[in-house]
Amino acid sequence: MSAQLIFDTAPLGAIIRYSDGTPRPPERHRRKLQAWERHNNTGRLVKRQAGARVGETIIPGSFTLHEGDYGTKAVIVLKVFKTFSLDSDLDFTVIERPSAGSVLVLSRPGDAGELVHVAVSRAAADEWLSRHGYPDAVLHEVTADQLAADHVEGRAA
Repeated sequence: MSAQLIFDTAPLGAIIRYSDGTPRPPERHRRKLQAWERHNNTGRLVKRQAGARVGETIIPGSFTLHEGDYGTKAVIVLKVFKTFSLDSDLDFTVIERPSAGSVLVLSRPGDAGELVHVAVSRAAADEWLSRHGYPDAVLHEVTADQLAADHVEGRAA
């Protein structure tokens, strides 16, 4: 699937795999494996950015995947994100969609909002927000109707 299709059809919170189509090198080739992983990995879709025109320059749209958090115990030291332009030549696949009943916590309302957490329920989302703060957060519950519409319209994995 193309980057444009991911942008158009994948819901926030979906787990996306991206690949350049090359085979994975053996574990013993650490440098080759690290280079391969830069173009072949997975992440959670957390943000979409529409394209823009600045003077004569056209900036293509993009989307951002959250690839992981690094730290110890409850202290996150590093959050890893990767942003892809809609003209990326990588191949993308939706591996998993947010389940019905889960709640997406967005950092702020509107198109500038970024997914900061996926909770299993409204109560879990409220509890997470009480510990993490995001005063302008917006909660969006994933309904079975949305999942069914994705399936009917061909967006389901």
